[in-house]
Amino acid sequence: MSTGTTGDDDFADPIAYFLEDMTYHGKSERTREAYERVLRRFEDFLEDPSRNPRGTRITPEAATHRDCMAWVHSLRRSDVADSTVATYASYLHRFYAYLAQIGAFDSNPMALVVEEMDERIDTNPSRRDVSLPAMRSFVEAVSHPLDHAVIVTLLKTGMRVGELCNLDLRDVVLSSTASESRDPAITAVSTADVSARAQLDGRGPSLYVAAEPTAGEAFAGEIRSASNKRKRSTIVPVDDELATVLRRWLAIRPESRSSAEPLFLSTSGSWGSRLTPDMVHHLVEGHAIQAGWYRPGGGAEENVTPHYFRHFFTTHLRDRTGDRGIVKYLRGDVGGDIIDTYTHNWGDRVRETYESHIYSLY
Repeated sequence: MSTGTTGDDDFADPIAYFLEDMTYHGKSERTREAYERVLRRFEDFLEDPSRNPRGTRITPEAATHRDCMAWVHSLRRSDVADSTVATYASYLHRFYAYLAQIGAFDSNPMALVVEEMDERIDTNPSRRDVSLPAMRSFVEAVSHPLDHAVIVTLLKTGMRVGELCNLDLRDVVLSSTASESRDPAITAVSTADVSARAQLDGRGPSLYVAAEPTAGEAFAGEIRSASNKRKRSTIVPVDDELATVLRRWLAIRPESRSSAEPLFLSTSGSWGSRLTPDMVHHLVEGHAIQAGWYRPGGGAEENVTPHYFRHFFTTHLRDRTGDRGIVKYLRGDVGGDIIDTYTHNWGDRVRETYESHIYSLY
């Protein structure tokens, strides 16, 4: 075990240490109890030679990604719902990520497990298969500028619902540069002096998807209702179709209630407030029902939801490009040196690959 500047005794029970730090970070007692139930269940699995794959007692520090995968598999065999398995896996991932970050553990064996689980979700052969022509017809039938912009943004970028809700005007550039040619469609929608992020300068029409926003915490002066789950912040190209759709939305975008100037605002009962994931799910569900793509009580394999658009983006772009690395970069599934490589080569590889292969929705 790598202990950094902390004594060995502090990590005699790494789960207890992690839970104590959660208290210092302001997590509620209910949240801590939920984490403890899951982490102790994992610990019991490792300590039982008749259940774990190595047939001997294993400590959380010594667990490998295969041990973690075996635990996830054991949850599925015990008829735990897929959504619950995903939640348990995310708890364990956060546990390992935190202890690796502070130097208590040398690595995070759950990083690969979560990546493999994410791949499995997005390549599920039993999931509804919507053809590109059918998706075009679906998009054409969505006439409201907000609904249309939300759905096209999800389909064109593959971003998560929370990431879409957390976009601000400063995260959007629809012109050639961020600093020299700020798009009038953006600056005209607010009396605030909205300046694009410096990271977007010279990138061309783009969206900046930050990694930092966390549900319940302030970001750009506003408490956020959703978390971004990117391993690192990502710059996503905006093609001509998406740029046109966003300009159409910005032309009727209401005045914002927030000084953060969210990109997507409610046009219903919460007029002018930032869209929430629940609002996005509701609007997508409404259009999917009309298309016959959603049945109340149906599962993820049957129903078209916002996450389905992420699956659609991943499948089609991966098949068209044959470049899994760029697709992972755009999805926000990679970090460290990999994302640095793609960020460095953004202009001559990511945008070129994206624009050459992204599907047309019209």
